[in-house]
Amino acid sequence: MGKHLVIVESPAKAKTIKKYLGKDYEVMASYGHVRDLVPKGGAVDPEHDFAMKYDIIDRNSKHVDAIAKAMNKADDLILATDPDREGEAISWHLYELLKNKKAVKDKPVHRVVFHEITKRAIQEAIEHPRGLSMDLVNAQQARRALDYLVGFNLSPLLWKKVRRGLSAGRVQSPALRLIVEREEEIEKFRPREYWTVEADLEKDDQAFVAKLNVLHGKKLGQFTLNNEDKARKVEQELIEAAGGELTVGKVEKKQRKRNPAAPFITSTLQQEASRKLGFTASRTMRVAQQLYEGIDIGEGAVGLITYMRTDSVTLANEALDEIRELISQRYGADNLPDAPRTFKTKAKNAQEAHEAIRPTSAMRVPEEIKSHLSQEQFRLYDLIWKRTVACQMIHATIDTVGVDFPCGEGNVLRATGSTIAIPGFISVYQESQDDAKAESDENMLPRLEEGDVVSLVKLRPEQHFTEPPPRYTEASLVKTLEEHGIGRPSTYASIISTLQQREYVTLEKKRFQPTDVGRVVSRFLTQHFDQYVDYDFTAKLEDDLDEIARGEREWVPLLHQFWDPFQQRIKTKEEGVSRKEVTTEELDEECPKCGQPLQIKLGRRGRFIGCSGYPDCDYTRNVGEDKEDAEPEYIEGRSCPECDSPLIIRTGRYGKFIGCSGYPDCKYIEPLEKPEDTGVTCPECKQGSMLKRKARSGKIFYSCSRYPDCKYAVWNEPVDEPCPDCGWPMLTLKTTKRRGTEKVCPQKECKFSEPVETEESADGE
Repeated sequence: MGKHLVIVESPAKAKTIKKYLGKDYEVMASYGHVRDLVPKGGAVDPEHDFAMKYDIIDRNSKHVDAIAKAMNKADDLILATDPDREGEAISWHLYELLKNKKAVKDKPVHRVVFHEITKRAIQEAIEHPRGLSMDLVNAQQARRALDYLVGFNLSPLLWKKVRRGLSAGRVQSPALRLIVEREEEIEKFRPREYWTVEADLEKDDQAFVAKLNVLHGKKLGQFTLNNEDKARKVEQELIEAAGGELTVGKVEKKQRKRNPAAPFITSTLQQEASRKLGFTASRTMRVAQQLYEGIDIGEGAVGLITYMRTDSVTLANEALDEIRELISQRYGADNLPDAPRTFKTKAKNAQEAHEAIRPTSAMRVPEEIKSHLSQEQFRLYDLIWKRTVACQMIHATIDTVGVDFPCGEGNVLRATGSTIAIPGFISVYQESQDDAKAESDENMLPRLEEGDVVSLVKLRPEQHFTEPPPRYTEASLVKTLEEHGIGRPSTYASIISTLQQREYVTLEKKRFQPTDVGRVVSRFLTQHFDQYVDYDFTAKLEDDLDEIARGEREWVPLLHQFWDPFQQRIKTKEEGVSRKEVTTEELDEECPKCGQPLQIKLGRRGRFIGCSGYPDCDYTRNVGEDKEDAEPEYIEGRSCPECDSPLIIRTGRYGKFIGCSGYPDCKYIEPLEKPEDTGVTCPECKQGSMLKRKARSGKIFYSCSRYPDCKYAVWNEPVDEPCPDCGWPMLTLKTTKRRGTEKVCPQKECKFSEPVETEESADGE
């Protein structure tokens, strides 16, 4: 028997696979993609049926040379890259390069796919090879060509019409539009006032709450009580009718079932990892890749989960058998349904041959392998394991109770509560939700029967205001992208990271906000390239690519269908739209200085409101600022030390600061907050003292008061003690999660550190 050369993408995957194959197999890594489009114009040629010019990726050329050298000694080539379009394309590109190097010659070339890196899956794949699928390759080429054509033609237009250095993407642009439209909804939102009336009740020393549900014979609507006067009148009416106690009128008892969520697919894994673990989509995929490719858990490397880029909720029969066996052993046979649960895939064109994301063996209980995993690997594996096991357990049975308390003519207060009768799957795992309101029926109620009398402790009218829709989190954005059909499992993480890298959006308190440039770009694309950022159009294009992958459609006609009108639109907008049109937005407001219309403009530091009569009129103010707020705030009793003009509070890209009112003739500035003096002498110049300052990024640092004459600075808080090891006149306090708070020497070459007992550690917390 000769030598077989097996190619996968990564060295970690190669190491794991090698373990399951004999000495006749050499396993090597391509280190990802080996070829890509040449990085210049003309890489895709629409005039010649979208012929694509590829070039080897520099960083991977040495790996291709090594594979070609090994191929000369091998009898055949086995391409074992990932089981999706990208994996198929990597195999095809590598095969093409090896052919060009005359390394393949007439040797057999096989393509094998597996969805988990286990001995059984790999050996089964090796026994059932196939040829390269040009349908999958062409679907990937079509996607790459579309993305190239959009980016290479729209980006230069953005440079001309908005700002240099900008770029636009085929899939990222509709995602940006989602974030911008949500922000505009929030800005347009006007809160409405409404009131509720709640009663604090008590029976047998157990307190509970009832809420006014029916008023004067009609069900209480959200805005029935829309001001305090109405709420107070109702409060008085109920107090008089109750006389300090209420009688139970009706008790409704029901039992409801709650079924477990389906096993993870790519999008739901990213959503839950975001909600439960605080992971970004890209972090989730990075850690999942590690779990898939293999980790040494004491018996050599083994793949712990199945392939993590999937939109199928199917579980293999042998996996179901093992999961059911584990449930029976670990949680008892009474937690096992009569038959395995099946779930229906919601995603269009899901590849049902794929599986959901699951442990390769349910018997690998997270706690038992925890010592072999990093913290983030364990947390993600634990999440996947629990979700998979829970999806095959019995439903949860929940007892609910609703109790009505009549209070005067036609008025009813209602208390609701629930208890879990049989936890079922909830004992293992429960799905989280984005922006979920707390369920009102989760209260515990005392035992209540019709005719029982309860004490009315207090009536509480509560004021509320309607709230705007929430900004997108990573989880809710992925969910919305999936619902609209924008992108596919492998692209969600890159869509989000691309928007952040381009500085079109920022993540503030785990919520996406569009930047000023992001808003202008989205507005330009929505107004002038509406079809190409339309959610349905983007989703239809994804469906077309899926049809190519299944061999139901040709890829070149699809590109012609897209390119011809797109190219024409580019030409039209290049000639017919001015930069001023794109970067200004008319406001229905007159300039308080000269009476001409005001506009929202895009400047170097973002969007601002300015007069359309500029340069004759120089009126400006910040977006979101009222006319009154735009008046400069003068610093009383102080004048500029350089030109004697009044000092004012100004706003720049890094927040507020004190500046000269004579700007731009005088450019004097100083920080709004004076730096705090630590009282520690600067160890370098020994003249100044260390001041606590804030960097432009908002991060705190400490530097010499004699700056710029002395530029000594440190990130950690100074301590007025010399280093016992090297004698440097100052130590600093450094706090890390791993080591706690320590005194450390700021000199890099000195390794002195000493634990500091904080109040928390002294209390034993």
